[in-house]
Amino acid sequence: MEIKKITIVGMGALGVMYGDHLTGKLGIELVEFVANKDRINKFKKEGIFCNGRSCDFTLTDEEEKGKPADLLIFAVKATGLESAIQTVRNKVSKNTIIMSVLNGISSEEIIGEVYGTEKIIHCVVQGMDVIKSNNKVTHSQFGQFCIGIAEENDDKKQKLQAVVDLFNKVEMPYTLEKDIIRRVWSKFMLNVGVNQAVMIYKGTYGTVQKPGKARDLMQNAMKEVITLAQKEHVNVTQEDFDGYVQLIDQMNPSGMPSMRQDGLAQRKSEIELFAGTVIALANKHNIDVPVNKKIYEIVMEMESKYK
Repeated sequence: MEIKKITIVGMGALGVMYGDHLTGKLGIELVEFVANKDRINKFKKEGIFCNGRSCDFTLTDEEEKGKPADLLIFAVKATGLESAIQTVRNKVSKNTIIMSVLNGISSEEIIGEVYGTEKIIHCVVQGMDVIKSNNKVTHSQFGQFCIGIAEENDDKKQKLQAVVDLFNKVEMPYTLEKDIIRRVWSKFMLNVGVNQAVMIYKGTYGTVQKPGKARDLMQNAMKEVITLAQKEHVNVTQEDFDGYVQLIDQMNPSGMPSMRQDGLAQRKSEIELFAGTVIALANKHNIDVPVNKKIYEIVMEMESKYK
């Protein structure tokens, strides 16, 4: 099994950053973005830039048939996942490998319900400081993929090896995870903390890197996720918490997570993906999560004032 043709859906910050890297390593004939006609026309009119360079991407109409992807990467916002699943309908074959770089703990399950969980290689992306403003994407820290399989079988192992071979070929930073679900939940814990705290305090990573109310809010929100993970039989520990706090402290202080970028643009954020998910799971297990409940209320109030 060899990955040759790569398709990406989503031209946000992560999609552009990874698309730029993969295109540079493999060429525009082997890497494409799939989109509808309106998005394609918008790109052709405005262009897209990554770290000041104009990106030369191949864009393929979602209606094209007969050219499925070997690897399909979902790089949309959670709010756009349902639409993206429809957009890629002609890019999935029985042999297509699917990866999702979305935040949260549910995108793989949602995609798998439509296209089959046997196609999915779980991944988490972390450590990057990528920002998108209009049609300009910038980053100084590229971060890395954490990849693994949730089910131990020969087919999944072959698919994972194909991804490893590709990443080695294109010099994509990655680590292999023995317990990828624990990693997915740990990254969820990070997002629940840093994304929401920075949005509420209208700051940057630097806002939560120093002692104060913002850092306290971040850490207390994260601790509620640890409790939920244990209830879901996922072994997220204090060691994971400490490691992710350390990761946050190493981020570019002037950078900011995607949720804060949404706030600046007055877009609806992924609050349902973060605090909303925490609250839903807390209700399932009949436990209280006062920090995330308060965060949810504050963010909903903030977004109600958007024009």
